[in-house]
Amino acid sequence: MSRVLIVGSGATGVHFAATALERGHDVVMLDVGYERPAPVAADQDFDGLKETLEDPVAYFLGASGETVVYPEPQAKFYGFPPSKTYVFSPPGRFASEENGFAAVTSFAAGGLAEAWTGGVYPLNDAELVDFPFDHAALAPHYAAVARRIGISAAEDDLARFAAWFPEYQPALEADSHSKLLLARYARARDWFHRRHGFYLGRSRVAVLSQALGDRNACDYLGRCLWGCPRDSLYVPSATLRELRRHPRFQYVSGVYVEYFNGTGGRIERIIASPVAGGEPLEFTADQYVLAAGALCSSRIVLESHFRATGQVVELSGLMDNRQLMIPFITLRLLGAPAATHSYQFHQVALGISGPDPRGYVHGQITALKAASVHPIVQSMPLDTRSALALFRATHAALGVANVWLHDTRRDGNRLTIRPGPEGDRTSMVMRYQVSDDDAPRVSRTLGTMKRALWKLGAIVPPGMTKILPPGSSIHYAGTLPMAAQKQPFTCDAWCRSHDWENLYFADGATFPFLPAKNLTYTLMANAVRVANTL
Repeated sequence: MSRVLIVGSGATGVHFAATALERGHDVVMLDVGYERPAPVAADQDFDGLKETLEDPVAYFLGASGETVVYPEPQAKFYGFPPSKTYVFSPPGRFASEENGFAAVTSFAAGGLAEAWTGGVYPLNDAELVDFPFDHAALAPHYAAVARRIGISAAEDDLARFAAWFPEYQPALEADSHSKLLLARYARARDWFHRRHGFYLGRSRVAVLSQALGDRNACDYLGRCLWGCPRDSLYVPSATLRELRRHPRFQYVSGVYVEYFNGTGGRIERIIASPVAGGEPLEFTADQYVLAAGALCSSRIVLESHFRATGQVVELSGLMDNRQLMIPFITLRLLGAPAATHSYQFHQVALGISGPDPRGYVHGQITALKAASVHPIVQSMPLDTRSALALFRATHAALGVANVWLHDTRRDGNRLTIRPGPEGDRTSMVMRYQVSDDDAPRVSRTLGTMKRALWKLGAIVPPGMTKILPPGSSIHYAGTLPMAAQKQPFTCDAWCRSHDWENLYFADGATFPFLPAKNLTYTLMANAVRVANTL
């Protein structure tokens, strides 16, 4: 068996590693690897933290309020708390420039999925039509990931868009707001289907309703945003923790991978810089895997090409899902008490079908329970005192629908590097323009959502819907795509580079099309599929 070197410990890296180990390979993983802080008062629920912590403001918003979300047209209704700062902290050597693209990267142990909300939806054949494989080729790997991470779900109307697997655990207990929306949908299913192609069901989430391994079942503490202290909500660092107990796995953290080099179409070594400073380090293996995320894996490829040839190349086809955030008020719940003892993130999911199955619209609905108050209050067109009073009266009735649209590879959306003044240190540069049909797609989707929410007994307050800038979804893909024909900076159906025969890609850079659904489940399944070919 071979020695496999993997760059990155995110969702794809750890599942590639787990599969490679199962197949008898030795695995080395290189990572910057900023660590998750230990959970605070792990036995306390959301309300308990507010009452018992010595300084709850510092825990929830930061010692100097650094995680407060301030009002601006494209700001989200929530921000990441201080406990997630480690996820988004870049090392000193990393630099990026953005043009029309709000990029997010992570160098945490576990990557960006350390801060995800756990949505998992397999792709179907219509969404995979541009891929060199179909759903049947991915199905056993979806199932393998489900067994590893634990997925809670219900078999409902959404099964027509996302295949059902017997490996799923029972759905989590739904909060009262979500139950009300689902009940109203059930009474008018035919109207929703016939008039708008609108379907509602339970979110499929990587959260345990039953214990799995050393992880506990969800006990509804309402602390999901700040980091689950029970490990019920899956994060890749949980798999990394298991990997580090394996005798044939070596985890090298504190290193920033710069580039690779080699001859004759084979990589011979990877060069990395210690984050703390010092001389560059070299690592060798038989097979190399880039699993640093679509953006950072692409940067490593571009940097390596530049070091070898002196040429700066642009990669076309950068993709990200357009995201709409639609706040709503369910009128029946006005004045009702808000219960924080619940799974905090989305418990309801939606799909909107149309004449083109590739244009399927996907969304998730979150009933606001233990969310921070200030972003919502600040978005209201009222003074602070009035806004607070209105929030208290409407808290239990508030919800947000996050809705995503598909994206396609387009030549004008590009990723490249910019060499520094000394010709060595480079910046990653992104350029993105929305598609010509973006405005009508957004308008149609908003119209359908407003009509559907009205039928569900909810209103959308005027002026509060947010159309987030490209990059906000963090569903990056398309820069090193799978291609049937051998071309530079592409890969084959098994995600092996067409330029370097012992290099594999294990993230969204390889995707030739970006469906509207949450991407991480498919990324993990594809990483397992590729690792099985080594």
